[in-house]
Amino acid sequence: MADPVQSLAQLEILCKQLYETTDTSTRLQAEKALVEFTNSPECLSKCQLLLERGSSSYSQLLAATCLTKLVSRSSNPLPLEQRIDIRNYVLTYLATRPKLASFVTQALIQLYARITKLGWFDCQKEDYVFRSVIVDVTRFLQDSVDYCVIGVSILSQLTNEINQADATHPLTKHRKIASSFRDSSLFDIFTLSCNLLKQASGKSLLLSDGSQHDLLMQLLKLTHNCLNFDFIGTSTDESSDDLCTVQIPTSWRSAFLDSSTLQLFFDLYHSIPPNFSPLVLSCLVQIASVRRSLFNNAERAKFLSHLVDGVKRILENPQSLSDPNNYHEFCRLLARLKSNYQLGELVKVENYPEVIRLIANFTVTSLQHWEFAPNSVHYLLSLWQRLAASVPYVKATEPHLLETYTPEVTKAYVTSRLESVHIILRDGLEDPLEDAGLVQQQLDQLSTIGRCEYDKTCALLVQLFDQSAQTYQELLQSGSAPSMELTVQEGRLTWLVYIIGAVIGGRVSFASTDEQDAMDGELVCRVLQLMNLTDSRLAQAGNEKLELSMLSFFEQFRKIYIGDQVQKSSKLYRRLSDVLGLNDETMVLSIFIGKIITNLKYWGRCEPITSKTLQLLNDLSIGYSSVRKLVKLSAVQFMLNNHTSEHFSFLGINSQSNLSDMRCRTTFYTALGRLLMVDLGEDEEQFSQFMLPLTAAFESMAQMFNTNNFNEQEAKRSLVGLVRDLRGIAFAFNAKSSFMMLFDWIYPAYMPILQRALELWFHDPACTTPILKLMAELVHNRSQRLQFDVSSPNGILLFRETSKMITTYGNRILTLVELPKEQLYVLKLKGISICFSVLKAALSGSYVNFGVFRLYGDEALDNALQTFVKLLLSVPHSDLLDYPKLSQSYYSLLEVLTQDHMSFIASLEPHVIMYILSSISEGLTALGE
Repeated sequence: MADPVQSLAQLEILCKQLYETTDTSTRLQAEKALVEFTNSPECLSKCQLLLERGSSSYSQLLAATCLTKLVSRSSNPLPLEQRIDIRNYVLTYLATRPKLASFVTQALIQLYARITKLGWFDCQKEDYVFRSVIVDVTRFLQDSVDYCVIGVSILSQLTNEINQADATHPLTKHRKIASSFRDSSLFDIFTLSCNLLKQASGKSLLLSDGSQHDLLMQLLKLTHNCLNFDFIGTSTDESSDDLCTVQIPTSWRSAFLDSSTLQLFFDLYHSIPPNFSPLVLSCLVQIASVRRSLFNNAERAKFLSHLVDGVKRILENPQSLSDPNNYHEFCRLLARLKSNYQLGELVKVENYPEVIRLIANFTVTSLQHWEFAPNSVHYLLSLWQRLAASVPYVKATEPHLLETYTPEVTKAYVTSRLESVHIILRDGLEDPLEDAGLVQQQLDQLSTIGRCEYDKTCALLVQLFDQSAQTYQELLQSGSAPSMELTVQEGRLTWLVYIIGAVIGGRVSFASTDEQDAMDGELVCRVLQLMNLTDSRLAQAGNEKLELSMLSFFEQFRKIYIGDQVQKSSKLYRRLSDVLGLNDETMVLSIFIGKIITNLKYWGRCEPITSKTLQLLNDLSIGYSSVRKLVKLSAVQFMLNNHTSEHFSFLGINSQSNLSDMRCRTTFYTALGRLLMVDLGEDEEQFSQFMLPLTAAFESMAQMFNTNNFNEQEAKRSLVGLVRDLRGIAFAFNAKSSFMMLFDWIYPAYMPILQRALELWFHDPACTTPILKLMAELVHNRSQRLQFDVSSPNGILLFRETSKMITTYGNRILTLVELPKEQLYVLKLKGISICFSVLKAALSGSYVNFGVFRLYGDEALDNALQTFVKLLLSVPHSDLLDYPKLSQSYYSLLEVLTQDHMSFIASLEPHVIMYILSSISEGLTALGE
């Protein structure tokens, strides 16, 4: 056995090489050696030696990290006595070495927190030995400031640790521990933290002193962790925190009825340096969000009054808000005023008129400085959106004054976006329009704000639009306008079109008036006139962002004014008739289709415009009444009869685009399929005419496969495109009559081509994924479209083709081994996932009598099921849970198999049964399942 001192010296050298060396190979070798050490039987004893005798902080860090790993393992856990010894040793070690490196101290505190959490229900002589957390840290809190920091850090880390679920232990165990900790210890920790904060605020803290600085920071973190605790076990996703109420237990009522608790944090905000303030404000955000039912009406009114007074004081002294972190948290605090309290309650607060004025001024100033903390604007707009939405329901007699301030907020947002265009272009700044998600989020909020006092909003937009449109037209007519000026006006018009679409989308049918519909008509006329102008220039030039704003406008207009629920006597249509001669919905639909065809012709190589254009066409084809009007339009008949013409060259059979750029074909043919299905009825001749180009393409493909010498890349591109077209049509054909036409067209004539493609290109997911997805669509008995006649063998024949395809692909994809981790899903697991979906749809479709296969000795069912087993065993459990789509398809298929094919499950080998049972167990305990 090696000398312990020599072994420790070697470990210290390895630690130094891991953390300090710049040589990659040396670091990797050190990492490999240390991983072996952590898995060795001697790890526990050597970790203690490292802590006792180690000369470097890195060796102490290694010891703490390894011990944390040892106490965390779910299999072969350490004995209770050993864990108690480690816990006591860590506390003693921290108490006798206050000057450890900060990362070592943190690692040891993490170790203590992990032992305590996982041992929370462990008993020794009827005593819960790991629950004495406050007693454990008392010795630290009664000592010097340095020790006090350690004690507070222990409580903070423990609270955070117990609040965090981990993937290695069951979620039910985590919730049980968290609930017990909440009921037995959390309030005492919160009270202790607040008392220490009160003591600290009562003294003149020497924040230049590093220890006192650290103590205040740790106290604020501890308090925030207490308030941020998941009290009822619902928040597994921290990104959703702003949608949640803080479910403070009833036993905490006394702390929140005491106004000094709330006042403590407002006083701290004003008395400590700005770099501490974000945590103070974060605590206030949580306090402001306590559940309404914690108070009765009088108590809630009193609490809200104190809260609003504190907000007012911050707004009157806004110096610290120049810090972006303070500003962000304060915006969150303002948003909570309305998310947790009703407008009728807010207006009864004594200082409401002054506060709403200050908030409005703060919002306007914030919007005007659009380049400062743009992510924080969401919270301000959220506040005003909720305030505006509450106006129709407020019953209080006190004035809410929103008719005064919401137009100011709307104007500030609109004008600041327009003014930003020139500055962004001049200085080369990042354009907010590039972040489509952020823009859409803000527009959704503005849609409600802008509809409050809508006459003022409409007047503002008409004025600004007319100015920009006139300037833009004059620049175009001059013929020699600088490109910068043109781009500025196009940018301004882009924002205006987006905003017009948003406020139209904000129309609420039961609250809208004829006058507001007429105002909508004024705005719509202007956008359509601008569209005519820009479309006339597309042969020479176009602006992508402006086109995208047009599509956003059309989508909003469609939701509100196209469909079965719209009153055709709406004054909007009267205005469109007076100005543009568009007398009814059918004529407006012709404008939509004209724009769609124009975009597909001129913007075919621009994926964002193409995809949104096709999505618009797809959405129009869903409506019951609108689709029946659409098929009567000559432009739609043109699309149905010329769907492979040069107008749609981006989708055409000979498209030169990359395979990955052809996804839009499915959307295009889904929409065409819906339109065709309405027009088709049972006219097989019309169906054959529509399918003629696809028939010719498949015949060409068949001839290509029959020759030994063909262009493989061209063949791939043509097949992929055709398969996407067919999948779109299959998805659209929900009726039995139309789907049977498609089935008779593809089977048996063209199924062998799909099989051959899988055989040749099984390794290329760009080719196999569309084919497998087409098969998943063909076997999906949506709307009972796969109801064959009693004497028809088509159900059995379809399943045989399905089995053949799964077996062909499955056996070949299993030959791909040792794939890079980053390519594993794309090259292998995605295809396996789709195979599972195909088999599940086929087995649960209720159109096949599976007993027939065994009766006649047909191995199609057995082959499909055996391929499923082979594919399943090739997937590690970890991958099964790491990829949501794969796990979803697997568990859905497993449910069908255990329900209808239990004899097959029972016949499996023991190791396969164990794999399935283990997958069920791990799936049940996995987070997010």
